[in-house]
Amino acid sequence: MKNKITIPVLFIVAALYDGLLGIIFLFAGAAVFQRFGVMPPNHPGYVQFPAALLITFSLMFVAIARSPIKNRNLIPYGIFLKASYCGVVFFHWFTGGIPGMWKPFCIFDLIFLILFVLAYMALREEKNKKE
Repeated sequence: MKNKITIPVLFIVAALYDGLLGIIFLFAGAAVFQRFGVMPPNHPGYVQFPAALLITFSLMFVAIARSPIKNRNLIPYGIFLKASYCGVVFFHWFTGGIPGMWKPFCIFDLIFLILFVLAYMALREEKNKKE
């Protein structure tokens, strides 16, 4: 994470990933559930609200990418987002099972979580150099 371009690229990729997932589940969630043979929740709002949150977080990731040092304080929210999703999925995956469609997202989010922590630490070092 020493390269000045690496951190903005990381957060642009995260913004695209979460934004695209959010848009897909917001507008076509039922089709995704049907495609993977997963029973959808009893009301679309249970999928649409988290989808809207993903879109919101994607906008935050764009803000971080545009000014990583200035917006370093936002990175923990991304870390907690990824930790929350991974925690829920891993718990169900290892204790009782979870539909397979959620597992790849969990692996990607675990990778993002680790990279976000590394970016946060690298930006702390960068901020300390400037002070």
